[in-house]
Amino acid sequence: MTPARFQSWAVRQALPLWSENGFDSQRALFHERLDFNARPLPLPALRLMVQARQIATYCRAALRGDCPAGDMALRCLAEVERRYHRADGAAGWVFSLAPDGRPADRRRDLYTHAFILFAYAWAYRLSGDPGLKRHAAGTATELETIFHTSGPGFMDAVPPHDAIRRQNPHMHLLEAWLALYDATGEENYRARAARLVTLATTRFIDPDSGLLLEDFSADWQPLHPAGRNRAEPGHLLEWSWLLHEYLRLCAPGDAATIRQVAGRLHLTALAHTTGIMPLVIRNAVTQDGRVVDGGTRIWPQTELIRSLGANQSAPVSSGIMPGILAHFATHYIPSHLNGGWIDRLNADGTTPMDHMPASSLYHIYGAVCDLTEGHGHRDAAENLSHSAP
Repeated sequence: MTPARFQSWAVRQALPLWSENGFDSQRALFHERLDFNARPLPLPALRLMVQARQIATYCRAALRGDCPAGDMALRCLAEVERRYHRADGAAGWVFSLAPDGRPADRRRDLYTHAFILFAYAWAYRLSGDPGLKRHAAGTATELETIFHTSGPGFMDAVPPHDAIRRQNPHMHLLEAWLALYDATGEENYRARAARLVTLATTRFIDPDSGLLLEDFSADWQPLHPAGRNRAEPGHLLEWSWLLHEYLRLCAPGDAATIRQVAGRLHLTALAHTTGIMPLVIRNAVTQDGRVVDGGTRIWPQTELIRSLGANQSAPVSSGIMPGILAHFATHYIPSHLNGGWIDRLNADGTTPMDHMPASSLYHIYGAVCDLTEGHGHRDAAENLSHSAP
């Protein structure tokens, strides 16, 4: 599979599948799952995170001219605002809705708030509607109030599930701040991004192994004894790509140091792959190199594609993309699914899945965009059609 064929598959099959079968036009909300015959699967709750990812994806696809579903995405965002924001009368966004439209889970979740901010960034780029920019600013203020802590970073959830602090929602919040800075040019988003980059480079990364750890105590110390902490190579790749985005958009004074960190994350992730060609990103390892989850998911493979594009100067990155794309096409997007995908594979190559989750499209289309536009020149293509000031 070539990058052009990957784009063609996404544009001609995957995007239409989820804007047609994957969209409930009566409720103006996206389905969370389709079965392998592309039929919606009913669930007891619809998560805001999934709605936000789909909104952002289709706004971006409309900007690129890949799918004429921008109006549908903006309609969904308006419905999401009405149904999820302050749905129980309190500040912030509820986590999920029941089939009757009432809140199913009222908790405030940092990961979810990051994605609604990300959706606002892409919706504003598409529409230029100043109201969307105001809503994003209001949500940013709510987030910093709801999830506030006395130190760096934020609470994972309110009320909290436990005392653990996790890097993952902070990673996606950085992605949202960067998208909002790119969309609006407002300095406050750049400053917010800078604070998260500092947190990541000073607390998340184990200096000995080079791994970016997942779980921490309330004061951002690794949760377990040295060597036993969990890391996900896919997240190393995602952080590497995001740090390159930060360099591209924000041109910080410590660019050389951040570039070095991004490069080491990329190479460390590759050192923890299957060790065969094509490289396959396994789910989780520990600091001492033990594989604690030898299965794979589709999203770490898409983050490998993106990180390879951002780290083209890395010696092991040269020339391996064709094999990775061929493996991806064979194992994750088989032709009989007609635009669908296999989200998970066990360590033996079998799949435990009987459906496809909507949430994967955000990762897949992000990889398509990076492959076809190039990491450093993405804006030139998007800005041709972007109406926001």
